[in-house]
Amino acid sequence: MEKRRVVITGLGIISPLGNNIATMWDALLKGKSGVSKITAFDASKFDSQIAGEVKDFDPLKYFTLKESKRMERFVQFGVAATKQAVEDSGINISKEDPYRVGVLVGSGVGSLHMMQEQCRNYESKGPSRISPFMIPMLIVNEAAGNISIVFGAKGPNSCVATACATGNHAIGDAFRIIQHGYADAMIAGGTESCITPMGIGGFCSLKALSCRNNEPEKASRPFDKDRDGFIMAEGAGIVILEELEHAKKRGAKIYAEIVGYGMTGDAYHITAPNPSGESSAKAMEFAMKDANLKPEDIQYINAHGTSTQLNDKIETKAIKMSFNAHARKVAISSTKSMTGHLIGAAGGVEFVFSVLAIRDNIVPPTINLEHPDPECDLDYVPNIARQMKVTAVMSNSLGFGGHNASLVIQKFKG
Repeated sequence: MEKRRVVITGLGIISPLGNNIATMWDALLKGKSGVSKITAFDASKFDSQIAGEVKDFDPLKYFTLKESKRMERFVQFGVAATKQAVEDSGINISKEDPYRVGVLVGSGVGSLHMMQEQCRNYESKGPSRISPFMIPMLIVNEAAGNISIVFGAKGPNSCVATACATGNHAIGDAFRIIQHGYADAMIAGGTESCITPMGIGGFCSLKALSCRNNEPEKASRPFDKDRDGFIMAEGAGIVILEELEHAKKRGAKIYAEIVGYGMTGDAYHITAPNPSGESSAKAMEFAMKDANLKPEDIQYINAHGTSTQLNDKIETKAIKMSFNAHARKVAISSTKSMTGHLIGAAGGVEFVFSVLAIRDNIVPPTINLEHPDPECDLDYVPNIARQMKVTAVMSNSLGFGGHNASLVIQKFKG
Protein backbone atom coordinates (compact mmCIF):
# COMPACT_ATOMS: atom_id res chain seq x y z
CA MET A 1 0.00 0.00 0.00
CA GLU A 2 1.30 3.43 -0.94
CA LYS A 3 2.01 5.61 2.07
CA ARG A 4 -0.24 8.61 2.40
CA ARG A 5 1.23 12.11 2.61
CA VAL A 6 0.91 13.96 5.93
CA VAL A 7 0.83 17.73 6.33
CA ILE A 8 0.83 20.15 9.28
CA THR A 9 -2.22 22.42 9.41
CA GLY A 10 -2.33 23.77 12.98
CA LEU A 11 0.10 24.89 15.69
CA GLY A 12 -0.39 25.59 19.39
CA ILE A 13 2.05 26.47 22.15
CA ILE A 14 2.34 27.26 25.84
CA SER A 15 5.93 28.16 26.69
CA PRO A 16 8.30 30.17 28.88
CA LEU A 17 8.56 32.63 25.95
CA GLY A 18 4.84 33.18 25.51
CA ASN A 19 1.49 31.45 25.44
CA ASN A 20 0.67 31.86 21.76
CA ILE A 21 2.56 31.34 18.51
CA ALA A 22 3.09 35.01 17.60
CA THR A 23 4.45 36.09 21.00
CA MET A 24 6.68 33.06 21.33
CA TRP A 25 8.13 33.24 17.82
CA ASP A 26 8.88 36.95 18.10
CA ALA A 27 10.74 36.41 21.40
CA LEU A 28 12.64 33.41 20.02
CA LEU A 29 13.87 35.26 16.94
CA LYS A 30 14.98 38.19 19.09
CA GLY A 31 17.08 35.81 21.19
CA LYS A 32 15.19 36.41 24.41
CA SER A 33 15.49 34.02 27.34
CA GLY A 34 12.49 32.63 29.21
CA VAL A 35 14.63 31.49 32.14
CA SER A 36 14.29 33.21 35.52
CA LYS A 37 14.31 32.56 39.26
CA ILE A 38 11.82 29.88 40.31
CA THR A 39 8.57 31.35 41.68
CA ALA A 40 6.51 28.15 42.01
CA PHE A 41 8.10 27.35 45.39
CA ASP A 42 10.96 28.46 47.63
CA ALA A 43 14.01 27.10 45.84
CA SER A 44 16.61 28.81 48.01
CA LYS A 45 17.91 25.52 49.43
CA PHE A 46 18.40 23.90 46.02
CA ASP A 47 21.62 23.87 44.02
CA SER A 48 19.66 25.04 40.97
CA GLN A 49 17.17 27.84 41.66
CA ILE A 50 16.20 28.79 38.11
CA ALA A 51 13.79 27.43 35.51
CA GLY A 52 11.80 28.21 32.39
CA GLU A 53 8.42 28.75 34.00
CA VAL A 54 5.28 29.48 32.00
CA LYS A 55 4.21 32.99 32.91
CA ASP A 56 0.77 34.63 32.93
CA PHE A 57 -1.09 31.41 32.18
CA ASP A 58 -4.74 31.82 33.18
CA PRO A 59 -6.57 28.48 33.00
CA LEU A 60 -9.91 30.31 33.15
CA LYS A 61 -9.23 31.61 29.63
CA TYR A 62 -9.58 28.00 28.51
CA PHE A 63 -11.72 26.19 31.11
CA THR A 64 -14.44 26.74 33.67
CA LEU A 65 -13.30 26.84 37.30
CA LYS A 66 -14.71 23.35 37.87
CA GLU A 67 -12.90 21.94 34.82
CA SER A 68 -9.60 23.56 35.78
CA LYS A 69 -9.73 22.05 39.28
CA ARG A 70 -9.93 18.57 37.75
CA MET A 71 -6.93 19.03 35.46
CA GLU A 72 -3.35 19.15 36.64
CA ARG A 73 -1.12 21.88 35.21
CA PHE A 74 0.50 19.67 32.55
CA VAL A 75 -2.97 18.63 31.34
CA GLN A 76 -4.14 22.25 31.29
CA PHE A 77 -1.16 23.18 29.14
CA GLY A 78 -1.86 20.34 26.73
CA VAL A 79 -5.56 21.16 26.34
CA ALA A 80 -4.86 24.91 26.01
CA ALA A 81 -2.22 24.36 23.30
CA THR A 82 -4.63 22.00 21.52
CA LYS A 83 -7.36 24.66 21.52
CA GLN A 84 -4.92 27.00 19.81
CA ALA A 85 -3.87 24.36 17.26
CA VAL A 86 -7.45 23.33 16.44
CA GLU A 87 -8.48 26.96 15.98
CA ASP A 88 -5.40 27.64 13.88
CA SER A 89 -6.11 24.66 11.63
CA GLY A 90 -9.80 25.49 11.18
CA ILE A 91 -10.72 21.84 11.61
CA ASN A 92 -14.22 21.26 12.99
CA ILE A 93 -14.04 17.86 14.63
CA SER A 94 -17.80 17.81 15.25
CA LYS A 95 -18.27 17.68 11.47
CA GLU A 96 -15.66 14.95 10.97
CA ASP A 97 -16.02 11.21 11.44
CA PRO A 98 -14.84 11.25 15.10
CA TYR A 99 -13.26 7.81 14.71
CA ARG A 100 -10.94 9.21 12.02
CA VAL A 101 -9.52 11.95 14.28
CA GLY A 102 -7.11 10.78 16.97
CA VAL A 103 -4.87 12.04 19.76
CA LEU A 104 -1.27 11.14 20.53
CA VAL A 105 0.07 13.47 23.21
CA GLY A 106 2.79 12.47 25.64
CA SER A 107 4.42 13.63 28.85
CA GLY A 108 7.72 12.57 30.34
CA VAL A 109 6.73 12.86 33.98
CA GLY A 110 3.03 13.64 34.49
CA SER A 111 2.16 15.35 37.75
CA LEU A 112 4.83 15.34 40.44
CA HIS A 113 2.87 18.13 42.12
CA MET A 114 -0.13 15.89 42.74
CA MET A 115 2.07 13.04 43.99
CA GLN A 116 3.85 15.33 46.47
CA GLU A 117 0.62 16.87 47.70
CA GLN A 118 -1.09 13.54 48.27
CA CYS A 119 1.97 12.03 49.96
CA ARG A 120 1.78 14.90 52.45
CA ASN A 121 -1.93 14.22 52.97
CA TYR A 122 -1.24 10.55 53.61
CA GLU A 123 1.61 11.20 56.04
CA SER A 124 -0.26 13.84 58.04
CA LYS A 125 -3.86 12.61 57.86
CA GLY A 126 -3.81 8.95 56.82
CA PRO A 127 -4.95 6.98 53.77
CA SER A 128 -8.58 8.13 53.98
CA ARG A 129 -7.48 11.64 53.01
CA ILE A 130 -5.85 10.65 49.73
CA SER A 131 -7.81 12.39 46.97
CA PRO A 132 -9.93 10.22 44.64
CA PHE A 133 -8.62 12.49 41.88
CA MET A 134 -4.98 11.65 42.60
CA ILE A 135 -4.54 8.87 40.04
CA PRO A 136 -6.48 10.46 37.14
CA MET A 137 -4.67 13.74 37.71
CA LEU A 138 -1.10 12.45 37.90
CA ILE A 139 -0.84 9.76 35.21
CA VAL A 140 0.83 10.84 31.99
CA ASN A 141 -1.94 9.66 29.63
CA GLU A 142 -4.50 12.07 31.07
CA ALA A 143 -3.40 14.87 28.73
CA ALA A 144 -4.34 12.72 25.72
CA GLY A 145 -7.48 11.51 27.49
CA ASN A 146 -8.70 15.00 28.37
CA ILE A 147 -7.94 16.32 24.89
CA SER A 148 -10.05 13.59 23.31
CA ILE A 149 -12.90 14.33 25.73
CA VAL A 150 -12.82 18.10 25.20
CA PHE A 151 -12.66 17.86 21.40
CA GLY A 152 -14.66 14.69 20.78
CA ALA A 153 -11.81 12.91 18.99
CA LYS A 154 -12.62 9.18 19.16
CA GLY A 155 -9.96 7.81 16.81
CA PRO A 156 -6.58 6.31 17.79
CA ASN A 157 -5.76 7.61 21.24
CA SER A 158 -2.45 7.01 22.96
CA CYS A 159 0.34 8.49 25.04
CA VAL A 160 4.11 8.35 24.74
CA ALA A 161 6.44 8.57 27.74
CA THR A 162 10.04 8.43 26.54
CA ALA A 163 11.54 11.16 28.71
CA CYS A 164 13.05 13.96 26.61
CA ALA A 165 12.20 12.21 23.32
CA THR A 166 8.47 12.08 24.13
CA GLY A 167 7.26 14.92 21.91
CA ASN A 168 9.13 13.67 18.85
CA HIS A 169 7.93 10.11 19.35
CA ALA A 170 4.33 11.30 19.76
CA ILE A 171 4.42 13.32 16.55
CA GLY A 172 6.31 10.61 14.67
CA ASP A 173 3.90 7.88 15.77
CA ALA A 174 0.91 10.07 14.85
CA PHE A 175 2.52 10.61 11.44
CA ARG A 176 2.73 6.84 10.97
CA ILE A 177 -0.92 6.35 12.01
CA ILE A 178 -2.08 8.73 9.28
CA GLN A 179 0.44 7.42 6.73
CA HIS A 180 -0.91 3.90 7.10
CA GLY A 181 -4.56 4.88 6.96
CA TYR A 182 -5.72 4.47 10.56
CA ALA A 183 -6.79 8.12 10.87
CA ASP A 184 -7.21 11.20 8.69
CA ALA A 185 -6.16 13.74 11.33
CA MET A 186 -4.20 13.56 14.58
CA ILE A 187 -3.66 15.93 17.47
CA ALA A 188 -0.05 15.31 18.47
CA GLY A 189 2.75 16.65 20.66
CA GLY A 190 3.92 16.83 24.25
CA THR A 191 3.14 18.62 27.49
CA GLU A 192 5.01 18.93 30.78
CA SER A 193 5.00 20.70 34.13
CA CYS A 194 7.39 19.31 36.71
CA ILE A 195 8.94 22.44 38.24
CA THR A 196 8.31 21.19 41.77
CA PRO A 197 10.61 20.53 44.73
CA MET A 198 10.87 16.85 43.81
CA GLY A 199 11.36 17.57 40.12
CA ILE A 200 14.10 20.14 40.65
CA GLY A 201 15.58 18.16 43.56
CA GLY A 202 15.74 14.94 41.59
CA PHE A 203 17.57 16.49 38.66
CA CYS A 204 19.85 18.39 41.06
CA SER A 205 20.81 15.06 42.61
CA LEU A 206 21.74 13.82 39.15
CA LYS A 207 23.97 16.91 38.79
CA ALA A 208 22.12 17.59 35.55
CA LEU A 209 20.93 21.18 36.12
CA SER A 210 22.76 24.46 35.69
CA CYS A 211 23.69 26.23 38.92
CA ARG A 212 24.27 29.63 37.30
CA ASN A 213 21.65 31.08 39.64
CA ASN A 214 22.87 34.67 39.49
CA GLU A 215 22.53 34.86 35.70
CA PRO A 216 19.34 32.95 34.81
CA GLU A 217 19.14 34.30 31.26
CA LYS A 218 22.70 33.10 30.56
CA ALA A 219 22.43 29.71 32.25
CA SER A 220 21.31 27.66 29.25
CA ARG A 221 24.29 27.77 26.90
CA PRO A 222 24.34 24.79 24.53
CA PHE A 223 27.65 24.03 22.80
CA ASP A 224 29.43 26.65 24.93
CA LYS A 225 32.60 25.61 26.74
CA ASP A 226 31.25 27.02 30.04
CA ARG A 227 27.92 25.12 30.02
CA ASP A 228 27.15 23.45 33.35
CA GLY A 229 23.79 21.72 32.88
CA PHE A 230 20.31 22.14 31.49
CA ILE A 231 17.43 24.31 32.68
CA MET A 232 14.15 22.67 33.68
CA ALA A 233 11.20 24.19 31.83
CA GLU A 234 7.48 23.61 31.31
CA GLY A 235 4.84 24.07 28.64
CA ALA A 236 3.24 22.30 25.69
CA GLY A 237 3.68 22.08 21.93
CA ILE A 238 0.76 20.62 19.95
CA VAL A 239 0.26 20.25 16.21
CA ILE A 240 -2.54 19.14 13.92
CA LEU A 241 -1.41 16.57 11.37
CA GLU A 242 -3.66 15.66 8.46
CA GLU A 243 -3.63 13.40 5.46
CA LEU A 244 -2.97 15.64 2.48
CA GLU A 245 -6.21 15.04 0.53
CA HIS A 246 -8.26 15.44 3.71
CA ALA A 247 -6.62 18.81 4.36
CA LYS A 248 -7.04 19.97 0.74
CA LYS A 249 -10.68 18.91 0.65
CA ARG A 250 -11.58 21.21 3.51
CA GLY A 251 -9.40 24.04 2.18
CA ALA A 252 -6.95 24.00 5.07
CA LYS A 253 -3.82 26.13 5.02
CA ILE A 254 -0.76 23.92 4.96
CA TYR A 255 2.34 24.96 6.90
CA ALA A 256 4.64 22.15 5.74
CA GLU A 257 4.79 18.40 5.20
CA ILE A 258 6.22 15.85 7.61
CA VAL A 259 8.22 13.43 5.49
CA GLY A 260 10.60 11.46 7.71
CA TYR A 261 10.80 9.76 11.11
CA GLY A 262 13.65 7.76 12.57
CA MET A 263 14.06 6.28 16.03
CA THR A 264 16.64 4.12 17.78
CA GLY A 265 17.79 3.03 21.22
CA ASP A 266 21.29 3.42 22.65
CA ALA A 267 21.17 0.16 24.65
CA TYR A 268 23.84 1.78 26.80
CA HIS A 269 22.91 3.63 30.04
CA ILE A 270 19.85 4.84 31.97
CA THR A 271 20.82 8.53 31.78
CA ALA A 272 24.04 9.01 29.79
CA PRO A 273 24.11 8.96 25.97
CA ASN A 274 26.39 6.49 24.23
CA PRO A 275 29.72 8.29 23.78
CA SER A 276 30.06 6.93 20.25
CA GLY A 277 26.97 8.88 19.08
CA GLU A 278 26.18 5.96 16.77
CA SER A 279 22.56 5.35 17.76
CA SER A 280 21.47 8.98 17.55
CA ALA A 281 23.29 9.23 14.21
CA LYS A 282 21.32 6.21 13.01
CA ALA A 283 18.03 7.86 14.02
CA MET A 284 18.96 10.85 11.84
CA GLU A 285 19.97 8.57 8.97
CA PHE A 286 16.72 6.60 9.21
CA ALA A 287 14.68 9.82 9.21
CA MET A 288 16.45 11.05 6.07
CA LYS A 289 16.02 7.69 4.37
CA ASP A 290 12.32 7.70 5.27
CA ALA A 291 12.04 11.19 3.79
CA ASN A 292 13.99 10.13 0.67
CA LEU A 293 16.36 13.04 1.28
CA LYS A 294 20.14 13.33 1.35
CA PRO A 295 22.04 15.29 4.03
CA GLU A 296 22.64 18.16 1.61
CA ASP A 297 18.87 18.54 1.13
CA ILE A 298 18.51 19.70 4.75
CA GLN A 299 19.33 23.32 5.58
CA TYR A 300 18.61 23.40 9.31
CA ILE A 301 18.78 21.07 12.31
CA ASN A 302 16.91 21.97 15.48
CA ALA A 303 19.29 20.16 17.82
CA HIS A 304 18.42 18.50 21.10
CA GLY A 305 21.20 20.72 22.49
CA THR A 306 20.53 20.50 26.22
CA SER A 307 23.54 22.51 27.51
CA THR A 308 25.01 19.49 29.32
CA GLN A 309 28.63 18.51 28.81
CA LEU A 310 27.83 15.05 27.47
CA ASN A 311 24.83 15.74 25.24
CA ASP A 312 26.23 18.61 23.22
CA LYS A 313 29.52 17.02 22.22
CA ILE A 314 27.94 13.61 21.52
CA GLU A 315 25.12 15.13 19.45
CA THR A 316 27.77 17.09 17.53
CA LYS A 317 29.63 13.82 16.89
CA ALA A 318 26.37 12.15 15.76
CA ILE A 319 25.58 14.97 13.32
CA LYS A 320 29.06 14.59 11.81
CA MET A 321 28.51 10.84 11.44
CA SER A 322 25.10 11.13 9.80
CA PHE A 323 25.62 14.28 7.69
CA ASN A 324 29.24 13.62 6.67
CA ALA A 325 30.75 16.61 4.80
CA HIS A 326 27.45 18.50 4.94
CA ALA A 327 27.69 18.64 8.75
CA ARG A 328 29.88 21.74 8.40
CA LYS A 329 27.45 23.44 6.03
CA VAL A 330 24.09 22.82 7.72
CA ALA A 331 22.78 25.47 10.14
CA ILE A 332 22.20 24.05 13.63
CA SER A 333 20.68 25.69 16.69
CA SER A 334 19.44 24.79 20.11
CA THR A 335 16.32 26.73 21.03
CA LYS A 336 16.68 25.30 24.54
CA SER A 337 19.16 28.15 25.01
CA MET A 338 16.04 30.35 25.25
CA THR A 339 13.22 28.09 26.43
CA GLY A 340 15.11 25.76 28.72
CA HIS A 341 14.38 22.03 28.49
CA LEU A 342 10.67 21.17 28.48
CA ILE A 343 11.38 17.42 28.97
CA GLY A 344 8.40 15.57 27.43
CA ALA A 345 7.16 18.75 25.72
CA ALA A 346 10.55 19.65 24.22
CA GLY A 347 10.00 17.79 20.95
CA GLY A 348 6.53 19.32 20.56
CA VAL A 349 7.62 22.93 20.94
CA GLU A 350 10.77 22.39 18.86
CA PHE A 351 8.71 20.81 16.06
CA VAL A 352 6.61 24.00 16.06
CA PHE A 353 9.82 26.08 15.83
CA SER A 354 11.01 23.93 12.93
CA VAL A 355 7.76 24.42 11.02
CA LEU A 356 7.94 28.19 11.53
CA ALA A 357 11.56 28.23 10.31
CA ILE A 358 10.28 26.79 7.02
CA ARG A 359 7.34 29.19 6.89
CA ASP A 360 9.45 32.31 7.41
CA ASN A 361 12.80 31.20 5.97
CA ILE A 362 14.59 32.08 9.18
CA VAL A 363 16.61 30.04 11.66
CA PRO A 364 16.43 30.88 15.38
CA PRO A 365 19.75 31.34 17.17
CA THR A 366 21.63 29.53 19.89
CA ILE A 367 22.02 32.28 22.46
CA ASN A 368 24.75 32.47 25.12
CA LEU A 369 27.26 30.85 22.76
CA GLU A 370 30.17 33.03 23.85
CA HIS A 371 33.07 30.58 24.27
CA PRO A 372 32.69 27.73 21.75
CA ASP A 373 33.67 24.29 22.95
CA PRO A 374 36.48 22.93 20.72
CA GLU A 375 34.61 19.60 20.63
CA CYS A 376 31.47 21.41 19.38
CA ASP A 377 32.81 22.92 16.19
CA LEU A 378 29.83 23.15 13.81
CA ASP A 379 27.65 26.10 12.76
CA TYR A 380 25.27 26.64 15.70
CA VAL A 381 23.87 30.01 14.48
CA PRO A 382 25.37 31.86 17.45
CA ASN A 383 23.33 34.54 19.20
CA ILE A 384 21.53 36.10 16.20
CA ALA A 385 18.72 34.61 14.08
CA ARG A 386 19.66 33.97 10.46
CA GLN A 387 17.50 34.77 7.44
CA MET A 388 18.09 32.02 4.89
CA LYS A 389 16.27 29.71 2.54
CA VAL A 390 14.80 26.81 4.51
CA THR A 391 13.10 24.00 2.60
CA ALA A 392 13.82 21.04 4.88
CA VAL A 393 14.46 20.79 8.62
CA MET A 394 15.45 17.98 10.96
CA SER A 395 14.39 18.12 14.62
CA ASN A 396 16.24 15.90 17.09
CA SER A 397 15.24 14.65 20.54
CA LEU A 398 17.35 12.37 22.72
CA GLY A 399 15.96 11.01 26.00
CA PHE A 400 17.13 9.37 29.21
CA GLY A 401 17.11 5.62 28.73
CA GLY A 402 18.75 6.00 25.33
CA HIS A 403 15.68 7.04 23.32
CA ASN A 404 16.56 8.83 20.06
CA ALA A 405 13.98 10.32 17.70
CA SER A 406 14.48 12.48 14.62
CA LEU A 407 11.79 14.10 12.48
CA VAL A 408 12.16 15.65 9.01
CA ILE A 409 9.83 18.40 7.84
CA GLN A 410 9.79 19.78 4.30
CA LYS A 411 8.29 22.81 2.60
CA PHE A 412 4.99 21.68 1.09
CA LYS A 413 5.05 21.00 -2.64
CA GLY A 414 1.59 20.43 -4.06
